[in-house]
Amino acid sequence: MLVYLVALALIAFWPAPVDRDAHDSLLAVIDWLQEHGAPGWVRYDLFEFAANIVLFVPVSLFVMIRAGVSGWWLAVLVGFAASCTIEAGQLILLPDRFATLSDVIANTVGAAVGALLGLILLRRPH
Repeated sequence: MLVYLVALALIAFWPAPVDRDAHDSLLAVIDWLQEHGAPGWVRYDLFEFAANIVLFVPVSLFVMIRAGVSGWWLAVLVGFAASCTIEAGQLILLPDRFATLSDVIANTVGAAVGALLGLILLRRPH
């Protein structure tokens, strides 16, 4: 858990966007997908939004493991609060990063997905 949280903090507070070096390659993949029939809404923004969702699923799973099934709401709240903290930090401290409401939404959705997975996994018979 600690290793994941340190990695998340490094991703969140790295001075430059962490996908900067891969940006052109990702755009090339998206262009290829478009050329081969992918719908028009398959764009970079979609990949970034999905990545933010996936990034926050483990955060709420960790909270669920500690808080239990009744703490599902706490898992979502922690994800939301962590996301708000990250975005505020990027806005105030990192001029090359972009603080966005869509990141807060995606991260909170990821936390909710993680909480749902936690509910499913923790309610299963052992």
